[in-house]
Amino acid sequence: MSDVVPILEALEKRQLRKQPLPEFKVGDTIKVSVLIKEGEKERAQAFEGVCIQRTGAGNRAAFTVRKVSYGVGVERVFPLHTPRIEKIEVIARGRVRRARLFYLRDLAGKAARIKERSGISPALVVPSTTPDQIPPQQ
Repeated sequence: MSDVVPILEALEKRQLRKQPLPEFKVGDTIKVSVLIKEGEKERAQAFEGVCIQRTGAGNRAAFTVRKVSYGVGVERVFPLHTPRIEKIEVIARGRVRRARLFYLRDLAGKAARIKERSGISPALVVPSTTPDQIPPQQ
């Protein structure tokens, strides 16, 4: 290894996001609040769609979100560690068997739906609870 690699790693570590984002995977429907600058003011604009791809690692990590707006498919690539992302909300967890959902580009209407992942979310299960205390799924 060269002497430059540790320097680059230290630089990239400083540029990582301070507050953590929620865990989301490919196939999840997410709402990304992006800071938009209009003149002197800054406001948050929501972009809601399906995460179709996650790429990179560390500082270079990015994800692509696809939505259909007025009958036109719109995809947007967001760097994961950018300060322009205010927050990310996970709306629904999708059940997919691919890491890249590019086939959604060719589908329209009901065919482009993704089934929701069933089961109990790990965020809901507290280590101190027993399986008897968890309510049944419907």
